[in-house]
Amino acid sequence: MSTSERADSAETSTAEAGRAARKQVTRTALGVWEPGPDRADPIDILERQAATRVPELVRIRYARMAAGQFPFYRGAPAIMAADLAAGPDTGLTVQLCGDAHLSNFGLFASPERALVFDLNDFDETLPGPFEWDVKRLAASVAVAARANGCDDAEAGAAARESATAYREAMAHLATLGETEVWYEMVNAEEAAAVLRPQDRKPVEKAINKAKSRTSLHALDKLTEPGPDGVPRIKPDPPLVLPISKIEEADLDSVLTDYRASLPEERRVLLDRYQLRDMAMKVVGVGSVGTRCFIALLTGRAHADPLFLQVKQAETSVLADHLHASVFRHQGHRVVHGQRLTQAAGDIFLGWATGPDGRFYYWRQLRDMKGTITIDDMNPEQLRKYANLCGRTLARGHARSGDRVAIAAYLGSNDVFDRAIADFALAYADQTAADHTALRTAIDLGRIDAAT
Repeated sequence: MSTSERADSAETSTAEAGRAARKQVTRTALGVWEPGPDRADPIDILERQAATRVPELVRIRYARMAAGQFPFYRGAPAIMAADLAAGPDTGLTVQLCGDAHLSNFGLFASPERALVFDLNDFDETLPGPFEWDVKRLAASVAVAARANGCDDAEAGAAARESATAYREAMAHLATLGETEVWYEMVNAEEAAAVLRPQDRKPVEKAINKAKSRTSLHALDKLTEPGPDGVPRIKPDPPLVLPISKIEEADLDSVLTDYRASLPEERRVLLDRYQLRDMAMKVVGVGSVGTRCFIALLTGRAHADPLFLQVKQAETSVLADHLHASVFRHQGHRVVHGQRLTQAAGDIFLGWATGPDGRFYYWRQLRDMKGTITIDDMNPEQLRKYANLCGRTLARGHARSGDRVAIAAYLGSNDVFDRAIADFALAYADQTAADHTALRTAIDLGRIDAAT
């Protein structure tokens, strides 16, 4: 048998494995969501998460989640992980993002300084069934659409668009060679091009803003001159707080640990900077309450700043339902998942253990990073953006999973698309109910939320 014949045989075999997965869970079955009688109390799940977080910041987290159904959804990946684990799965494994909602896609600079569009949050990354990420994305589309005033027909159409884009992109990726898949990426101009000219404003605005969001731009916004004239991070309680002198004394050992996680040539670059200051900074919705810091480093001139974000990495919310990570260090787990999934990586991405024994990962705070605002998208814009995110998710999955088997499972018709849209609407209903439960828990005093 020739090399090409062996390759064709292997491809046929993996495609058959994908179609066989339909016996484990049909594509239509993916559209079913009905909470079982033993479904865990969503408030209990949130409270268990809060047990390891900073109490003063947890109050901010609850307040942000209570503000609306989409913010609640963003902060509740642990609830959805438990719900997804309660049903059957395809067994077709990829490196999951773990929290692939609409707002966890965005713009950032590649090492070549090109602006690219990709997934940008990997706190929950872990290997698992591909459809968990697809469902997380599609349900976020439905929740966001309703928040924007769309009716269920419009919300369902937008959710379905994300599934259609995922299926069609995976079918295309299944025809490419291994290296071709690895080099696939979506640049900022392509992200804008998917929208009609009159609908491109949200993307073009995000692109222009991202290009200006550099460490030098952040120097003016986030710092003030210190007594010695050297810039220091400006306090902004309760969202930006100075660290204690005890913590400050431990920074050198943490920085050394982080440096060791970088490739050798990146260590040379890091060594050209000097750590000047560090502060605790509240970020996001789901991450609020975990320990997160920003670090200010400068080069030989104070006007050459580098801002790094140091973010606590806890065990993935998926870990209770899937195989435990092969990485004992949770920061290493996050970095591995990000490097494996993203088409272009942050050159300063690394990990370290803090003086408190907790796990952290490091990345650039601002390197032409931007988020496309979805709050005011109309139905057409939302469908187009959902399509872009679905395509991007498929590309990320194709790097780690068996794209031929997944494409064979998905098939060429729209059975999968319609099922995912049905699931998205049903889970949007569940999200509304869980959000109401949180608001009730706050009103009754069970949950203490910031005003």
